[in-house]
Amino acid sequence: MRVGLAQLKLPHSVSQGVDKVVKTLEQGASKNVDIICFPESYIPGLRGQDFDVCKPDQAAMEKALKKICAAAKSYSVAAVVGMEWESTIGLHNVAFVISHSEDVLGYQAKNQIPPGEDEIYVPDGKRKIFTVKGVTFGISICHEGWRYPETVRWAAVRGARIVFHPHYTGSDKEGTTITEWGLPSSPYYEKAMICRSVENTIYFASVNYALQFQYSATSLISPWGECIAYVPYGKEDLLVRDIDLSEATGLFAERYNPALYPE
Repeated sequence: MRVGLAQLKLPHSVSQGVDKVVKTLEQGASKNVDIICFPESYIPGLRGQDFDVCKPDQAAMEKALKKICAAAKSYSVAAVVGMEWESTIGLHNVAFVISHSEDVLGYQAKNQIPPGEDEIYVPDGKRKIFTVKGVTFGISICHEGWRYPETVRWAAVRGARIVFHPHYTGSDKEGTTITEWGLPSSPYYEKAMICRSVENTIYFASVNYALQFQYSATSLISPWGECIAYVPYGKEDLLVRDIDLSEATGLFAERYNPALYPE
């Protein structure tokens, strides 16, 4: 499978975000990409950060999703798109999965929500596995993948050979400038990426925004914990790599034995 990880700048509006997604799908098609993952809540932008986001607008989200689905079909590229979505229980931070034939395969909601953000979004209490072009994968959104490795293992023990991890860390206003991947002095995020892969013997694809002060790079991690490639901090780019699914055996996920952890 050829995956694309889209490190993009913050959109200033829903329409700008949709346009960026569509253009990135077009770019991916020119590189024969099978699936592209976008950052957390890319449309309309992640709430609760140091930038303005428009008021929740479900009609706008539905319109945006329709346009992205049409683009996925037009360019024959599947997508994992961070959005927000309203249900009868509240506003969710989700990642939609759209097939290359424009089918909406569902979404994964962010269920382990960090303090403060839980005043904005609500969990839906569900976890899902997805399959695109015969490849099974899961999704763990930001805080879930950093602090709750169970969200990644849940997918791995159910056959996922790659877990996509849309996230947001950093700021466009203030912070520390990082220049080298995985430095001991840097925040723990990139080390956590390594752990999520080797704990389960799967690929881990972590996707951040392009920020002036970025605390983690958009990165593709091998089943053995190696950083295969990453997008330089602050740079807007589409990272494209082929992954060898035969290496993602899920060995250590399969060896997990719940019986060894009695209540």
